[in-house]
Amino acid sequence: MNAPAPNQARDAIQAPSRVFVDLLRKESVFIALMLVAFLVTGLTYQTPHIAMWVGFGIAAYSAVANDSIQTLGTFIASNKHRPWWVLWLFMGGIFLATAAYSWVNYGGDVSYGRLASKGFETAPTEFQWLQVAAPLFLLILTRLRMPVSTTFLLLSCFAASGKSIWAITAKSLTGYGIAFGLAILLWVTLGRYMQRRFVGKAHPAWGVGQWVISGTLWSVWLQQDAANVAVYLPRSLSVWQFAAFAGVIFAGLGLLFWQGGERIQKVVEEKSNVVDVRAATVIDLLYAVILYVFKVQSDIPMSTTWVFVGLLAGRELGLSFAKAHDRPLINSLQLMGKDLLKVGLGFLISLVLACAINPTIRAALFE
Repeated sequence: MNAPAPNQARDAIQAPSRVFVDLLRKESVFIALMLVAFLVTGLTYQTPHIAMWVGFGIAAYSAVANDSIQTLGTFIASNKHRPWWVLWLFMGGIFLATAAYSWVNYGGDVSYGRLASKGFETAPTEFQWLQVAAPLFLLILTRLRMPVSTTFLLLSCFAASGKSIWAITAKSLTGYGIAFGLAILLWVTLGRYMQRRFVGKAHPAWGVGQWVISGTLWSVWLQQDAANVAVYLPRSLSVWQFAAFAGVIFAGLGLLFWQGGERIQKVVEEKSNVVDVRAATVIDLLYAVILYVFKVQSDIPMSTTWVFVGLLAGRELGLSFAKAHDRPLINSLQLMGKDLLKVGLGFLISLVLACAINPTIRAALFE
């Protein structure tokens, strides 16, 4: 067998280094921002009244950016022809109304009572560095297009009871299974019908319906997941604290819409026909119903990410079973497996961080 030519051998050795250099050049701004953010968290974590706002500010953007695929992903994908600021003002207005309702009716609590559940009812009075820096790891995973449970990654760092984490896990797994089963049932039953009907230009009523349903979904999601960012803050916010809470998230939404969604948006856009406003509306409607049922069922937080991934997986398999799209079943299974792998890896990273930070979690897992 002939030995490889010297030039070929040299190219094979240099290729990984070129890829690494290209990655550094492409992500130089993001890497620089992360280094600055890690430095800021290291300088402030020992000053609780500053650390809580630093942690909250990072968590506010990272949680919404990662979870945007669930609530805003189909909305962004099917409205790319519209000015970004129109989408921002619409969803930002719904956020402000939803947060204000909770603040007024729950005695200053913006989490709709989620943080009143056992294990999370006491606001932190001191912080470890990893608690403040945890949202930065979430931002990195988001950049890698990994859908991660922000509930596990953020809330588990503050849980005062191991039972609370098991309760969140059980509720989240139940949500995944129900969403998966309902999605298969719906798209096996109606997949071919929707394929025949959802052709050509959609009637304007579909656009109105999508905005109403997507706005409702966004509000219901906030009622579930606002706890993930509010966990850093006092359980009852003053007027000025609420103004800061609302202003930071509203501004972060503007940045998200200006970018057209974070890179994790690809997880949504690679699925079958989600750009069509009619398909997007059906997805959002089913997801909103599931989240609302779980919201009224109990105040225990849950991973909405798992519910959404289960819904998308069930939809892809249902379309394949009904032969309602051109994607072979094996490809749908591969997409499902890839998303499950990413969610599972995110869950594992969340547990590792939680164990490193929180002795309560270590005791619950290993003792």
